Amino acid sequence: MQTLTVAQTPRNPASESLGQELDLSRRADSIDPSLDLEAEIRRLKREKNAVLLAHYYQESEIQDLADHVGDSLALSQAAAKTDADVIVFCGVHFMAETAKILNPDKPVLLPDLDAGCSLADRCPADLYAEWLKQYPGHTVINYINSSAAVKALSDIIVTSSNAVDIVKQLPPDQPIVFGPDRHLGRWVEKQTGRKMALWPGFCIVHEQFNARRLAKLTAAHPDAQVIAHPECEEAVLEKADFIGSTLALLKYVEGHPEQRKFIVATEVGILHQMRRARPDAEFVCSPPNSGCDCAMCPYMRLNTLEKLYLCLRDGYPEIVMDEPTRLRALKPVQRMLDMSRSLSPVQQKGD
Repeated sequence: MQTLTVAQTPRNPASESLGQELDLSRRADSIDPSLDLEAEIRRLKREKNAVLLAHYYQESEIQDLADHVGDSLALSQAAAKTDADVIVFCGVHFMAETAKILNPDKPVLLPDLDAGCSLADRCPADLYAEWLKQYPGHTVINYINSSAAVKALSDIIVTSSNAVDIVKQLPPDQPIVFGPDRHLGRWVEKQTGRKMALWPGFCIVHEQFNARRLAKLTAAHPDAQVIAHPECEEAVLEKADFIGSTLALLKYVEGHPEQRKFIVATEVGILHQMRRARPDAEFVCSPPNSGCDCAMCPYMRLNTLEKLYLCLRDGYPEIVMDEPTRLRALKPVQRMLDMSRSLSPVQQKGD
């Protein structure tokens, strides 16, 4: 396999960059500082029959306002089923794109178009298409953390919740390409015994977790269990007591009431739901290489209450996609949903 170097500086191709930034600043200046943003967001949701989808990595205030909170699979399922007139996605750009792929006739709003994804940005569609030429006859499986243009090059889309299950459903002699996350790909290889060609991408948040620093933390907390997302590097996963998607990590915490302390190796936003589910437990962030006390996705945190309010009030920024790309991307996304029907449904308020 040829060696491929992927640019290390994330770039959101859908961003309107400086023009959007100036527009957001002007719109934010129009907000009355005495306004009850939470109440206004709830009012606007009712008036516009809007559904608010929020990923676990969003700020806790946004999660508490959402109609559906979940991981990428759960939110895709919710987007596919919604009867709302407007979809507001508090996550990152590829997630809102997925909602638009499934709902071409509905406006899909993202509070900040610059809420991109380092993993998706490291897999440009043109380079990926060229790389795929090495693997004729392979089933192309792509992680949902990818652009619509990359999804359009795929046979099946997967999430960290369903990747293992979907790969296991394929014929054992079928060669597979897996992109764009190399760490998730290696973990799926171990779980399924299937060797796959891996695109060399990674998430800047999960790449930060360090096995050496994690070992020191576990020594300081010998009574804690380590739970980790499969986007972490292999050396970190080897030290984990449990590995799973964000939803799987939450379910693990809920399902082990006898365990009172957890070291968590994923984005810190999930701790909000974990603490709500287990107020009796202690949660410690696995130390990243950056030197801070927690791992936080800078792109997820571009969505704020102010931007969410403006998004609902003004009806933009809106996800726009050309129809040929949408139709090509729809097939692998729909195949994922069809192959995942036996998996856990979306988590809703009160679940």
